[in-house]
Amino acid sequence: MTEARIYYEGGQPILRVENMEAALRFYVGALGFSNATWGTDDFTSVNRDRAGIYLCRGGQGRGGAWVWLGVDDVDIIYEDLKRRGIPIRMAPANYPWALEMQVEDPDGNVLRIGSEPKPP
Repeated sequence: MTEARIYYEGGQPILRVENMEAALRFYVGALGFSNATWGTDDFTSVNRDRAGIYLCRGGQGRGGAWVWLGVDDVDIIYEDLKRRGIPIRMAPANYPWALEMQVEDPDGNVLRIGSEPKPP
């Protein structure tokens, strides 16, 4: 007897935020995500391309979470955010797993943004 394969469609983190308005200014205004049309002041989803993050005001976690976001080219994102005055937690650094940078949202959640590593 063959067991049926169970397919996972993907994962989306749920980040705790204390001020939804400030969180949306960061994710939508600064990072270019779109807010879900069904979003409320207590719970929403922000999305960009195939990346999605749920935001929950005052619940579902403790804040200070870390999230990985894979992108085409970290250098382009870094230059854009720097030009617009968005605080950068860590400038791009080349590691064996990725060229990675970090930004932090208003609630202390850290986004690790990475693309393919640069050749040595």
